[in-house]
Amino acid sequence: MNPITQIQPLDVPTAIIQRRSIKTFKTDPLDPELLKELVELTVAAPSSFNIQDWQIVLVQDEAQKAALAAAAWNQKQIIQAPVTFVFAADPRAGEQDLTPVFEQAMATGAWNEGTVNYFKSAIPQFQAALGDKRREYAVKDAMIAATHLVLAAESLGLSTCFMNGWIEEQVKEVIGADDPDLAIAVLVPVGYPAEPRLNPGRLPLSHNVSVGKIGNPYLG
Repeated sequence: MNPITQIQPLDVPTAIIQRRSIKTFKTDPLDPELLKELVELTVAAPSSFNIQDWQIVLVQDEAQKAALAAAAWNQKQIIQAPVTFVFAADPRAGEQDLTPVFEQAMATGAWNEGTVNYFKSAIPQFQAALGDKRREYAVKDAMIAATHLVLAAESLGLSTCFMNGWIEEQVKEVIGADDPDLAIAVLVPVGYPAEPRLNPGRLPLSHNVSVGKIGNPYLG
């Protein structure tokens, strides 16, 4: 049964406002269909030229969770949550054979032959122009996908926690990533919350939202 038929999902604005970072999880497992729904909503995220330059690893095995937690300075939420999504970013994805991307886009009617021919030359040129910033751009795409995950999870009655505290080489070893160019973008434990979290609030819009130029505060 599709999990969306089991609960009434939150609308996007409510999920955004309601979501908090949860540091303590119940160990209750996720229904496989619910997990599949999360994965599908995660990879629905946009990416540069639709190259989908992320690698997402679901860590669920208890021994692997323990190793991943050790790579993240023993933060317990990885042990407690039934699954942690590891978002890796591939800076060289745009240099690989993108035929499957092109063929799928043409099959859906989203791109025509002219668009594909343009992208066949534009993508390598863009990647080459990025130079050392290829890693940064790939990480941005992975973070966009991670944001899709946390909002989808919140909508479906689950909680999440963005984790930016870990040792990259150790995380890569846990997930079997031997590509030196691959970057770890973020870890996101997903599960049922074992604690309430109140909204700590946000600064006034005028503090860090400007119009036209920084220092010209947006007053709403």
